Amino acid sequence: MLERIEKLQVAILGLLIAFGLILAVKVGVSSVAKNSVSVTGSAYEIVQSDSGNLEISLNVRRPSKAMAYTDAKQQLPVIMEYLKSKGFDTTKDVDVKSISGYPTYKYTPNGMSTNEIAYYNLSQTIIIKSDDVNKIKDTSLDITSLMDKGVDIDVRSTSYSYSKLADLKVQLLKNATTDAKNRAAAMLKSTHNRVGSIQSVRMGVFQITPVDSTDVSDMGINDTSTIEKKITAVANVVFQVK
Repeated sequence: MLERIEKLQVAILGLLIAFGLILAVKVGVSSVAKNSVSVTGSAYEIVQSDSGNLEISLNVRRPSKAMAYTDAKQQLPVIMEYLKSKGFDTTKDVDVKSISGYPTYKYTPNGMSTNEIAYYNLSQTIIIKSDDVNKIKDTSLDITSLMDKGVDIDVRSTSYSYSKLADLKVQLLKNATTDAKNRAAAMLKSTHNRVGSIQSVRMGVFQITPVDSTDVSDMGINDTSTIEKKITAVANVVFQVK
């Protein structure tokens, strides 16, 4: 009987010790939470792109490959003269890629493909680069006027970029951290506490969007379609509370 009582006492003592440890852990976590505050700050800047790319393609479709290549060679100088008239240096600003092509085959009346070639399709990519983004934009909107001269041309893409983006990201992260501190100070003011030292900082992804866009993405956005861009940085900062 005495042995059973001793075992019961040991079991109760063990439960009390375990409960005490759990309580101590909870108190410790609560203390840490009360002594820190996590705040998200943000900062943005609107910038003007300082370089642009215009990618176009010259398209030719003729009954034979020889005729297609001949027409492509005749139409390329027309495009070059046009670009010169727009103020581009065709030796520096223009990159002419090699011609690529493929045949299109004839079909039978019932829709079956044959081995007989109907015509050849040729395409030649031309990339125009310039630091004058407005000239790139104007050309992208006007270059299809060459179709009036018999030149089959498509605008594949127009892109604009900002060369000082790396430096700006550093500054925006600094500003976002400052914004987080100001927000933390406003939150703690009513409790008569002050913002202490930074315990940790986690940088969010950058959002590079058109100025009037409200889009965000967990992976970040990198808009190249507009000349004027809004670059936003986010920082999650944990401050010590004094």
